[in-house]
Amino acid sequence: MDVKVLNISGKETGRTVSLDAAVFGIEPNKHAVYLDVKQYLANQRQGTHKAKERAEVTGSTRKIKKQKGTGTARAGSIKNPLFKGGGTIFGPRPRSYSFKLNKNLKRLARKSVLSAKVHESNLVVIEDFNFDAPNTKNFINVLKALGLENKKSLFVLGDANKNVYLSSRNLKSSNVVTSSELSTYAILNANNVVLLEGSVEGIVENLSK
Repeated sequence: MDVKVLNISGKETGRTVSLDAAVFGIEPNKHAVYLDVKQYLANQRQGTHKAKERAEVTGSTRKIKKQKGTGTARAGSIKNPLFKGGGTIFGPRPRSYSFKLNKNLKRLARKSVLSAKVHESNLVVIEDFNFDAPNTKNFINVLKALGLENKKSLFVLGDANKNVYLSSRNLKSSNVVTSSELSTYAILNANNVVLLEGSVEGIVENLSK
């Protein structure tokens, strides 16, 4: 499929770029997308939660009252989980929430969300651009020209570009990545995806392996 290439002013350049239907035109697999996003979010969790159990609570180990004759239940330790200040029963322990997904499924997930963006007309291709120096105002002007100043956007570069990246870093609604850093979550989290012309070949190459 052919898509018109725009410039940073939002005008047509008169050129088109061909998007591989095997990457940008498939039937989205929702379950693959769900699993890939679930893995991404799970990997963000630190898993450092910890509650003290009975053996870890500070307190005396002496028997706090005699076994019989008190009219109440037996009690052998002030650290009993049933008492205030005692240990926690089956409390959380440090753990890793990460799990493994095979590469083919992750590629399918990325192709699915890219195809969905194309189908929803929320994906555009613009010509490669650069700034002489990091300048947030210049990046905002690009967003305005593309009608994205009030939307969450994802810009995909062909290669790392420090000036463009630093120009966007202060904007919470915009994210800039290279084609090799592209993730299912980043695509799904953006209202609009903006591909720089030089990134298309890299995306196709990464997702066609």
